[in-house]
This record gives sequence, structure tokens and C-alpha cells, in this order.
Amino acid sequence: MMPDLGKYTDTVLSSYAVSILLLVLMVVLSLRAARKARAELEKVEGRRHG
Repeated sequence: MMPDLGKYTDTVLSSYAVSILLLVLMVVLSLRAARKARAELEKVEGRRHG
């Protein structure tokens, strides 16, 4: 199913691998930052409401 990439096979496949890795890393870091921001917001709102 994969097209014949000839001598560029290693380059193309490694580029795909790096791209997928970076996308996964960005999602993980975004989720972690969102979780941290939510915790901070709940902490601040908890102080306000007593």
C-alpha cells in the first residue's frame, strides 16, 4: 500500500516519524498546561468563594 519512494524512503519515513512525535508531544504538553491552568483557576475561585 505504501508507494515506492526509492532512495528517499528513509528520509520520508523519518520525517513522518518526527512529525508524528512532535504532534503527540504538543498534545501532551497542551493537556498538561490545561490541567495546570484549571487547577490554578479552581484554587483562585475557591479563595474567592470562601
